[in-house]
Amino acid sequence: MPILFLSACPEKSLWCLIPGIVMITLGSVPEGSSPIEELMELMAQSLCQLNIKEHFNVIKEIGRGKYGRVLLVTHRTPMALKVLPKASTKLKGFLREYCISLHLSHHPCIVGLFGIAFQSDEHYGFAQELVVGRDLFAVIQPRVGIPESAVKRCAVQVASALEFIHQLGLVHRDIKPENVLLLDTHCQRVKLADFGLTQKQGTLIQYITGTLPYMAPELCAMVLEEGQDEVKAPPLSVQPSLDTFAFGVLLFCILTGFFPWEHCMNTDDFYQEFSDWQQNPEKSPVPSQWKRFTPACMEMFGRLLALDANERCLVEEVKGFVGKEWVRSKRLNGLVEDSGKISAMPVLRELRCTLNSA
Repeated sequence: MPILFLSACPEKSLWCLIPGIVMITLGSVPEGSSPIEELMELMAQSLCQLNIKEHFNVIKEIGRGKYGRVLLVTHRTPMALKVLPKASTKLKGFLREYCISLHLSHHPCIVGLFGIAFQSDEHYGFAQELVVGRDLFAVIQPRVGIPESAVKRCAVQVASALEFIHQLGLVHRDIKPENVLLLDTHCQRVKLADFGLTQKQGTLIQYITGTLPYMAPELCAMVLEEGQDEVKAPPLSVQPSLDTFAFGVLLFCILTGFFPWEHCMNTDDFYQEFSDWQQNPEKSPVPSQWKRFTPACMEMFGRLLALDANERCLVEEVKGFVGKEWVRSKRLNGLVEDSGKISAMPVLRELRCTLNSA
């Protein structure tokens, strides 16, 4: 059986590399449903079986996450092969990730796809653009961050990718440094990756299990605690504001080398301090970890990290702050001011957490 080839961007095609490929472009998708839904239906009917080692020369593993692995492979040209174990991956979930990734892949700040999808006896997989650099998390110096100029270059590109995603009615839902890939060490070019959790705007979340520092307060309210049958909060509608909040946390992390908190819940002292300050800035002091930022940067964070989702700005508004200074010229040194509060903050490498959402 031939390998199914779906292309949203024919110039990226690998039709010449693998014999017997069936090629179908997005332009041939029947009208009536969204392109992603049509692609998922088509893929479900046509996903072929192959042995990875028989068709690809596996060089090494270049990434591993909770849901699968990314392999460096060649088939006359280097590429990255994302493989997801069937034992823990539903076919519908794989098809959704692949088709969404394909639909978005022509944006310059999003990882491209070659359009090759398949299944083996134990895995589902698809081929994507090989980004030979590291991810953003790997270059963040704990307790220090990365240079402000690099942060701004990264911010503009990630904002552009998110703006594109949101315009198409989607929400990434997993914005974090590990999912921002670097094409160079100075963030001149970065690409957003991993659309395994991406959902249509308006999708209802019934509950989640576990939290991450990037999760907005309204999402943390959906945590199903141990021993509970259901959460107290009503179902949450997936909106771009979830990405906006996560983007704000990401910027804080890469500017400082810290997470601002472990999770947005009242049991977290750092989040509670931030919440009190945001709700009553005249009476609550500026939290220690935020004093390093300029007024312009504080305004930007206030818009990105608004506690009320309806008051958050669009991600692209960050571009309007790029021409302003973000970090005060006199940085906090030693990070032990205010009775050691800053030194107690969760450092990036101590909080590599994973997300398991319903």
